[in-house]
Amino acid sequence: MRGLLIRWIMLTVAILLAAWLLPGITVGGPVSAFFAAAALGILNALFRPILLLLTLPLNILTLGLFTFVINALMLMMASGIIGGLQVAGFWWAVLGSLIISSVSWLSTSLINERGRVEVISLRQRHGRWE
Repeated sequence: MRGLLIRWIMLTVAILLAAWLLPGITVGGPVSAFFAAAALGILNALFRPILLLLTLPLNILTLGLFTFVINALMLMMASGIIGGLQVAGFWWAVLGSLIISSVSWLSTSLINERGRVEVISLRQRHGRWE
């Protein structure tokens, strides 16, 4: 549960970072970003797997780059739900989804379910990595 809350806060920070870096994305404040992160998380949990499955041939054809389009659509859907989050257009949503996806991937790969940072360190022993 603690890991979920930390990832939610990291997603909120990612949305605020995208709004700070990109003039096409505006957020009303930290509270709006917090609720936008919740809406984005729910949309990603419910609709993203279905969209990924439906667009699998196109995703394979583009070597996975179409996933950014799906993420942009999820961001635009979240902006339609949350009044404090506004995305000026599709390409701003694509750029915003790049930033948000990067931070989300980093936090998901580093933070476990208990909310602790987990780092895998590899050592080479007898010619093998362990």
